[in-house]
Amino acid sequence: MVILFELALTFYFAATIVGVVELFRGSRATTRIMLALAAIGFILHTANIVLSALSGHMPVTNMHEASSFFSWCIVLLFFYVEYRYRIGLLGSFIMPIVFVLMLSSSILPREITPVSPMLQSSWLGVHTALAFLGDAAFAMAAGIGVMYLVQEHFVKTKRLGSLFQRLPSLQILDEVSYKLITLGFPLLTLAIITGALWAESAWGSYWRWDPKEVWSLITWFIYALVLHVRLTAGWRGKKAAILSILGFSIVLFTFFGVNLLLKGVHSFVR
Repeated sequence: MVILFELALTFYFAATIVGVVELFRGSRATTRIMLALAAIGFILHTANIVLSALSGHMPVTNMHEASSFFSWCIVLLFFYVEYRYRIGLLGSFIMPIVFVLMLSSSILPREITPVSPMLQSSWLGVHTALAFLGDAAFAMAAGIGVMYLVQEHFVKTKRLGSLFQRLPSLQILDEVSYKLITLGFPLLTLAIITGALWAESAWGSYWRWDPKEVWSLITWFIYALVLHVRLTAGWRGKKAAILSILGFSIVLFTFFGVNLLLKGVHSFVR
């Protein structure tokens, strides 16, 4: 499993490098190479996660596994969006996020933390899968938000060079980012609901004001605000892109900051 993880990290790194090169000297060949490298990394990564699951535990028992699983979910959604919308240069903005998460995973402690007997429930897989897929959708929206700001800068300054020509239109970027947030928001909502049901079955209480619960709720309100101002105040384009990036920064704090800095039930405590 360690070898599979390290190989996946290597291929993601290679895909990231090719993606960066694609920004400056892109072609159909570099795009195909980047996608092929990412696909090989994803296959190896999937094998790593499957073997972890077959070994008898959900592969989110420590920060190493959780960060790895988070990046896997992002790559899964990346290929879906790439297949569905064919957004040019998408990998150049998404694969660096994946690589940073995988690099973080590689240096985080790998000691397996046994799940408390009272938490050994079918809710574990459902709750964590919903939470990570929702966060992955927000990561994708943030990456596309950065693409929007870059393209908007080119339009505003009238620097319509080769990179501008290869980036999607502002309308497409705005619409896809919005669709990803509308995907991530109900997933996060369901993750919070299933987490509450799980807590009630384990401790007899739906809500314990655990730091992770509090910051997950804050994240929920942030994205509820993003959707609200878009539908009622017409906040689209640049404002929506900035909000999606801000929202993902809260997701990252909820994932890394809460787990590493704040003690609670979700901090991989036995």
